[in-house]
Amino acid sequence: MNTDWIKVIVAAFFEVFWVIGLKHADEFWTWTGTIIAIFVSFYLMIMAGRKLPVGTVYAVFVGLGTAGTVFSEILFFGEPFKVEKIILILLLLAGVIGLKLVTKDKYQEGDES
Repeated sequence: MNTDWIKVIVAAFFEVFWVIGLKHADEFWTWTGTIIAIFVSFYLMIMAGRKLPVGTVYAVFVGLGTAGTVFSEILFFGEPFKVEKIILILLLLAGVIGLKLVTKDKYQEGDES
């Protein structure tokens, strides 16, 4: 896995924080953390999208962020556990992993500089 895919994974990790922050932020510091998470998340996604196919980057970003948000809500915020929801999230993750596996990284000569 190259550094651009790692950027997408880290961006999705921060997406979980800002999505949860949008729901649960209620004072200055939680809103500040939410805004920082939004900035980091989108910055990393944009940087990865410069070298990887944008459609695949976005699909992986949103899929991992959605799965992470659902699992976080269940684990930390008392969202009811439903088997159907978990099966659908796993199906979503299978699609995201499939997209990543069939996408070729396109690097042009001189892109690394």
